[in-house]
Amino acid sequence: MFKNKSLDNRNNLCGKKIYEIRKCDDRKMSQRALADALQLEGIDLDKNAIQRIENGKRYVTDIELKALSKVLHVSYEDLLSS
Repeated sequence: MFKNKSLDNRNNLCGKKIYEIRKCDDRKMSQRALADALQLEGIDLDKNAIQRIENGKRYVTDIELKALSKVLHVSYEDLLSS
């Protein structure tokens, strides 16, 4: 069965970028803090889900992508760029 994956065999395009943004010098946001911020936006993700997204093991819905861009203060395009 064919499965949708990126060229580097990841289930999402945004995981690496989320990690980079979360860890940048002026933020240093933990996975737990990101999960908590997303829950305030109505997105029920825990620390483990954030970890799977960043590792490319979990798909990201458009609703989650919208909340991630809001919480991280970046555009959708920024999250999807390499």
